[in-house]
Formats: sequence, structure tokens, C-alpha cells
Amino acid sequence: MLHPPTEPYDTGWLDVGHGHRIYYEQCGNPDGLPALYVHGGPGSGCSPRQRRFFDPERDRVVLFDQRGCGRSTPAGDIAHNHTDALVADIEALRARLGIERWLVFGGSWGSTLAVVWAARHRAACSGLILRGVFLAGRADLDWFFHGAAALAPEAHGALMQAVPARWRDRIVVWLDRALSSGDAARVDHAVLAWRNWEYALGSWPHSALPAAPTDDEWPGLRNRYRVQAHYLAHRCFLGEAKVLDAIAHVHGVPLAIVHGSHDLVCRPQNAWRAHRTAHGSKLAWAQGAGHDPFHPASVALLVSAIDAHARDGDFAAWPGASA
Repeated sequence: MLHPPTEPYDTGWLDVGHGHRIYYEQCGNPDGLPALYVHGGPGSGCSPRQRRFFDPERDRVVLFDQRGCGRSTPAGDIAHNHTDALVADIEALRARLGIERWLVFGGSWGSTLAVVWAARHRAACSGLILRGVFLAGRADLDWFFHGAAALAPEAHGALMQAVPARWRDRIVVWLDRALSSGDAARVDHAVLAWRNWEYALGSWPHSALPAAPTDDEWPGLRNRYRVQAHYLAHRCFLGEAKVLDAIAHVHGVPLAIVHGSHDLVCRPQNAWRAHRTAHGSKLAWAQGAGHDPFHPASVALLVSAIDAHARDGDFAAWPGASA
């Protein structure tokens, strides 16, 4: 069960160079156990609901919006926006807040960024929780944009109709060009097609279209998918081999992996490969869950993992019967 809603006791923006400022917030107990939440996307941003994985009486949780995301500025900016910069931003934020070591929890793209940061800064990482593992390689992108069509053919057909025929085998390149084109109609056309396909996979087997975006939602969606297309077109400036190498290099860091058994966005085999790569890691399947971190099965495992780390400093006794 999620913890009660809580409000930040501290918020701010950190200047990280090249015109970028990242938004951050601290919630819970200022003297509590430090933890960092790393959001997914790329491009999504943090949200109040994500705070609720943590115990506000026990934990000092830090959330932040990555470059170009959420409340960070400039919104949607892809210049000087790449994985090495984001890793450096996490270190700058840790220094700004005076935190020596923290538990790092990342979901989806956030799991990728979290493990890459941890591999480079092991001494500052007291533990890792990875949810919905994304390996950032060609196989992940081929599955998301093509392979998953086997399970959601109607929704995939709608996506393909939105993409010019000559670009369907290079859809990520087309999305990147369309979303950075500055042509408002072209941008919105791509945003809507991508959003509907993502929703279809996230809500599978229910395939109804989401409600049309409101006027207030459109700016955030344009920014989100512009950043996401930029990262995916470059395989998140990593690729699968580098991500697996990072996972191998966190050997000795307490590591818990949670993955939905029915996740169509990030395939369950990603979690299995991460688990086999990281000796000593613990893997738990959220039965019946897809990619949504707030599915009850995922919530139970994630909250219990945070509790186990707070209690024991590792995940040796996790998940346990209660999860």
C-alpha cells in the first residue's frame, strides 16, 4: 500500500550549466534515510504520487525533473541533454543537498539512468531498486515499435498509419525529426500517434483510446515526447551492451529488481537478464502487472523493498511472504 500523500519541505532549482536548471524537491523527514527517486521517460518528470512509495516519517526522499522535463527549464530542450549530463546532474544534486550516500530507486528509463549513475559512483549508493528494466538497445526499441504489434495489432496499425511508409522501418528517426521540426501540425500528429500507442501497450489487453489531450496537457506532451525521441534516436547515448556492463559493475551494491509479469513496454526478459548479470541481486515478479508502477502487485513489492533496505541495509530478506 502506498504511504499517505505528503508535501515537500524543500523545493528549488539547480543550475547545471548550458542554460539548464533542474527542479528538485525534498519530502518526508529532513533527518531521515536519504533516497533518490529517478523518473522514467525519458522526458516524463516526477509527480506527487511517486513520493508515496516512501515513508514520510522515516525517509528523506529527493525527487527531481531531468533536463528538459517537468518543471526543469528550458522545458523540452534537447541541447546539451544526454545521459552523461544527467549522471553529472545527479552528482551535483547530491553535493548540493549534502548527502553522502542514498538509496536510488529508478523505474523504466529511470532504472537505466539509476544503474549507470550507481556504476560510476558506487561509494555514494547504499542500494538500488530497479523497476521495469529498460536496456536501451535496438532490441528494446524494435520490440516497442514493432514486435508488440503481435499483441496489439489494431493499435499498431493506427500507429503505422500515422507514419509515412518510407519511415516505418526507421520510426524512431522519423519521430525525432518530426518532434524537433518546429512544425506545429507535424509535432502534434506525432505526439498523438505515439501517445495512443504507448497507452495501448500500457493498458493491454484493454485497447480503448485515452481521452483527447486537454489544452493544458498539450505543452507537457510536446516537451515529453521531444525529449524522449531525442534519447531513443541515440539509444539513450548508451545501448544495451553499456547498460549491461553498468549492471555488472554494481556487484556488491544491494540490488532489488521488480518487473511486471505482463509488461509490454519493457519486456520481462530485461529484468531476467539484469538479474543474471548482477550477481547477488534479488528479482521479484509483480504478477499480473504491466508497466504501471502503481499496479497493486508492483506497489506491494516496491514499498516492501524500500522497507527492507531501511530495516536491514540490503534486500537479503526481501521480498518475504507479505509481498
